[in-house]
Formats: sequence, C-alpha cells, structure tokens
Amino acid sequence: MRIVLAANPEADQPWVADAAADLARQTGGSVAVVAVDEVEIERLAPAPRSVFTERAERAATAAAERLTAAGIEVAVTVVLPGRPLQRIMEFADDHGADLIVVGSSTRPRVAERLLGSLPLDLIKRSPRPVVVVTHPHRAG
Repeated sequence: MRIVLAANPEADQPWVADAAADLARQTGGSVAVVAVDEVEIERLAPAPRSVFTERAERAATAAAERLTAAGIEVAVTVVLPGRPLQRIMEFADDHGADLIVVGSSTRPRVAERLLGSLPLDLIKRSPRPVVVVTHPHRAG
C-alpha cells in the first residue's frame, strides 16, 4: 500500500504520523510525506512565501522524522507551493497513492464554515480513500 501523509504546516500533529506508521506497518506499505505552503499568489500573501515554505518544511520534516523513529521508511518528503487541496491530490496521483492520511482540521468551527476544511474537502473530492486522524484525546 502506498500512503501519502499530508503534514499540516499550521499545527503540530504527531499522532497523524503515528497513525500513518501503524497503517504502513499493518499493510507493509510505504509512506510519502507532503506539506503545502498554502500560498496561491505570492503578491497577495500576508508575508513572504519563504515564511510559509519554512513552516511547511518544518511540518514535513517533523512527520518524516516521527515515521523514521517508528521504523517506517519514508519514500519521499516534499514541500509544494500552492493550494493544499489541489497539490495534495496531484502529489497522490503522481505517487500512485492508495490512501491519503491527514489530520483533522485545527481551525475553529466558525473559520471552518467561512474558509472550509481541508480534510472534509479531501474526503469530498479525492478519487482515493482519505483517512482523517483526530487528536487521540479528543476522539470519542
């Protein structure tokens, strides 16, 4: 099984990497990590693209390190520019992914209603299965 883990540049979510590691272990699968800088048009961004890229790099590196520490080989770690929904789905296509793993939204409910929710959008639009991992202490 080829798993794509979409790392969230806006929040540290180590439990998402743990879930991807468990899935890879159970299926004998591989994991590719992607993070998207979320800058669609640089001149309209509230800060230079480098700020967003560095944040995405930290998220991707942290996820990859967590996977490696769990004994999972990371196929590739990539940071991409642009809109997360589209770029994650393109990355999954390019890597022949069987599954996308993403953390639950970290936005407050009001912001989700106004701005949307990446995990929900992935579920609605991705042609492949999406696993949304919630915070372990908030589940249930």
